[in-house]
Amino acid sequence: MTRNRGFAYRERVRDGGARVLEHLVRHHAHSSEAQWRERLERGEVDLDGAPAAPDTLLAAGQELVWRRPPWDEPEVDTGFRVLFEDAALVAVHKPRGLPTLPGGGFLEHTLLAQVRVRYPEASPMHRLGRETTGIVLFSRTPESGALIQAAWRGRRVEKRYRALGSGLCARDSFEVSVPIGPVPHPWLGTLHAASERGRPALSRVRVVERRERDTLFQVDIETGRPHQIRIHLAWAGHPLVGDPLYGEGGLPRSGLPALPGDGGYLLHAERLAFPHPVTGQLLELWAPPPQELRLRDEIYD
Repeated sequence: MTRNRGFAYRERVRDGGARVLEHLVRHHAHSSEAQWRERLERGEVDLDGAPAAPDTLLAAGQELVWRRPPWDEPEVDTGFRVLFEDAALVAVHKPRGLPTLPGGGFLEHTLLAQVRVRYPEASPMHRLGRETTGIVLFSRTPESGALIQAAWRGRRVEKRYRALGSGLCARDSFEVSVPIGPVPHPWLGTLHAASERGRPALSRVRVVERRERDTLFQVDIETGRPHQIRIHLAWAGHPLVGDPLYGEGGLPRSGLPALPGDGGYLLHAERLAFPHPVTGQLLELWAPPPQELRLRDEIYD
């Protein structure tokens, strides 16, 4: 464990009328009423720059700040490898187990924090799950970030992954277009999974190798819904090997309420191609997959 420097979580109150403690419990359910009351009593929560009292009525536009004291973060591999950099952007190879963004007890042991040690101006253009390896793209200027986001919205960014799915797939290639949206989850309230009421999603899947009991897939995604590949391959009958969260049908496994960040599966962002925000030329980035996701005769430097 390594102790970080703590963090100030800032929030602008949208609707007034609630008392401070009531508001915190309602909008930040990761902590109980007793925990929020203790933080207020310790003076960790400010309202417009002064210590907040539990029964103070809130008004729209006020600022609440929880000054969370330093805490111990789990030890993870914080290393990353630069795949490409210029004045407009930087692309890095994220290791397994390293969260892209803060959350779930991680603040400084995140890819964002580590990249900003070398590139303080970097802003992430997307994210990968904690257990997913591969390419993460950062912009280095607001202008390049806006152009990359426009390319993403216009589906001019090509995204290719490798994934190890359970079972032997009989088809050489197929598409999955089941929508993805929130479904009930016993711990989180809701969780993204296969849902006919969800948002459209499209994955193009190709078998690259059949193994003794599993199948190595190449997956090109046309959309970027949360956990899309895990959900789509599970829906197709091939949940990722070791995935504790999604089972057949693309739904959370019954009786095993795992969390999205729980590991065990193998998923890798292998290729990213998009028009460079300055030159307009196609920029194609590759990240070699981990050994478990390579073909038997595949060799990388």
